[in-house]
Amino acid sequence: MEHWYYYVLLVVVGIIVGIINTMSGGGSLLTLPILIFVGLPSNVANGTNRIAIFVQSIFNIAGYHSKHAIDKSPFPFYISISATIGAIIGAKLAIDIKGELFNKILAVVMVAMVCFMILRPKQNFNEIANRIKGKYLIYSIMIFFFIGIYGGFIQAGTGIFILLALSSINHLTLIKSNIIKVIVMFIYTTAALLMFGINLKLDWVAGLTLASGQAAGGWFTSRWSVNKGDGVVKIFLIIMVSGMAIKLWFF
Repeated sequence: MEHWYYYVLLVVVGIIVGIINTMSGGGSLLTLPILIFVGLPSNVANGTNRIAIFVQSIFNIAGYHSKHAIDKSPFPFYISISATIGAIIGAKLAIDIKGELFNKILAVVMVAMVCFMILRPKQNFNEIANRIKGKYLIYSIMIFFFIGIYGGFIQAGTGIFILLALSSINHLTLIKSNIIKVIVMFIYTTAALLMFGINLKLDWVAGLTLASGQAAGGWFTSRWSVNKGDGVVKIFLIIMVSGMAIKLWFF
């Protein structure tokens, strides 16, 4: 990076994105253009972005753990394994391939999914255990494989897909979905980061600078969101889905 103020910019953007990613997802729509702006090639920016996500995930998990909010159910680890396999495939594709048409398809899918989430009748969340076992576990494992492919490929908006999948398929509250989200992202991002690293598509200085901001934003927001409930998370989710759909379709 040529100028000192690029480092300041990355830290400030990182704090904002740490908040966005913890509350819903889609922060990579901001970090990827910024990383390219400070001089990184697009595929290196795509890989470097994973450094910040990896570090933020650690601080998110620590924040939730400090509030005793992490459930020890094996469910998150089952879907994490599936997502990790997908992420390895997606990261391999991302090193050389771009997908503009794929982004437009995703924009339509995202709008359809969030509309379903908003319009569907309220669920009885007292029966959560019935939706993370049996056929619902199988559905989730299958869906998270494809989420992993997308996450490994470009990352932007993966958190939103995870929230929509967990709330729609498994009927988990958005708060519980957010906690599972950071566990899944930590595990599959580790694999994606290794893929980009092996192929020399990482800038550690830029990545760790961005990560310092995201870690701070993620830590405080993870602790704060536990007490605020689903309402606040849902507002962030709707805003970010709308913004991402416009971005993916028109830009």
